[in-house]
Amino acid sequence: MGSVGPVTRVGNGVFTVEVDGRTETVFVAGPAHDRWLFWNGRVFRGDFRENRSGGRYAHRAAGLRALTAPMPATIVKIHVKPGDAVAKGQTLMLLEAMKMELPIRAPGDGLVSAVHGREGQLVAADALLVEFAA
Repeated sequence: MGSVGPVTRVGNGVFTVEVDGRTETVFVAGPAHDRWLFWNGRVFRGDFRENRSGGRYAHRAAGLRALTAPMPATIVKIHVKPGDAVAKGQTLMLLEAMKMELPIRAPGDGLVSAVHGREGQLVAADALLVEFAA
């Protein structure tokens, strides 16, 4: 592979990437720690998370972190509210998808600044769930 340009999200789990001057489509499925990528007739599987300082949990401005839904799911329980102090690994919200519980945990210590959604609500993949300041 030669020169790789910008990656653009064009839909739920669908991205375009410029490779050697042409635009190609990449399909992505699964949670961050176990992603499946379908590109150019090939399948890749692995942990494709970016580092926490500039990747998946970066949102809006430095010092703010945001957690998103790993897949379409239902919010079962919200364990925090704005103003709550949270510790690394603490469960902030519990989702359910395909009869499996998906705990959304704090990637680090911080203070909850916003909670998006309500119990019983259906959320899309990558929907913003909880924001907090590190």
